Amino acid sequence: MRALLILLFAACAAHAQYPAKPVRVVVGYAAGSSTDIVGRVMADRLGAYWKQNVYVETRAGAAGNLAADAVAKAPADGYTLLFAQNGLAISAAALPNLPFNAERDLLPLAPVAATPHILIVAPEFPAKSVRELIARAKAEPGRLSFASSGVGNSDHLCGELFNLMAGISAIHVPYKGGAPAATDVMGGRIGYYFAGMPVGLPLAKAGRARALGVTSKARFPGAPDIPTVAEQGLPDYEATLWQGFFAPASTPAELGAKIAADIQATLALAETRDKLQGAGVSLFESSPAEFKRFFPAEVEKWRGVVRKANLKFD
Repeated sequence: MRALLILLFAACAAHAQYPAKPVRVVVGYAAGSSTDIVGRVMADRLGAYWKQNVYVETRAGAAGNLAADAVAKAPADGYTLLFAQNGLAISAAALPNLPFNAERDLLPLAPVAATPHILIVAPEFPAKSVRELIARAKAEPGRLSFASSGVGNSDHLCGELFNLMAGISAIHVPYKGGAPAATDVMGGRIGYYFAGMPVGLPLAKAGRARALGVTSKARFPGAPDIPTVAEQGLPDYEATLWQGFFAPASTPAELGAKIAADIQATLALAETRDKLQGAGVSLFESSPAEFKRFFPAEVEKWRGVVRKANLKFD
């Protein structure tokens, strides 16, 4: 019994001292993508909060699953964290043969952001509204293309849901991140893109892209002049890009709780909120406990969307 108490005391002491060395945050999307931008803001702010180096490691590709697989198989000591988004839940719903199981092998720690996507086209693109985009797609079925940051990512499903609800056919062109997808849209090589707000909004404000709509039910506070997709002929359309932290599933409960609490404390700081809002995102106002329930519910929701739209991600 005495030996067990000593081990427990040592474990608690180690958790209390966390982090005692640099922390790695793995992001599964290309540099300059929405998730990369927000992940780097959080790494910077957590580093300041912990007074420890917190660095981002990019493992882009496979809709974020390369990064998720790496973290799922990493030591469960709190020094390797995953910063992920909707794509993790979508992949769990649509890809049963992944080398990891997101629900079983990853621990949801804390939510960070929940922000609508922004539908952008090139400045010279003929359509100037969602209605005009739909009309053009219907006039030329199968000729328009839409971009995504990867098969199965949130922006991909935004586009598929839009096409399904609008009754249009368009060619999906996946990229390895939001930045290269947006670049080809701006260059007129791709028709439209449901970009993450940190990528698309600055481009629209700078005149490098034209924003046709946002995917939330209500207008985005950071760009109130941009109408929603819902108010332009698709009243039931709604989609949100959420982002949050995960750890290997076997992370000790006390350590996971401490990391989650520290993330929440960091998000409560005015400087963190200002930096995130400056990046064009809204906070995901939810607790770590609610996030743990939210993630499996998201998997089930996307499983229904994939089935209904008859999507194949092979």
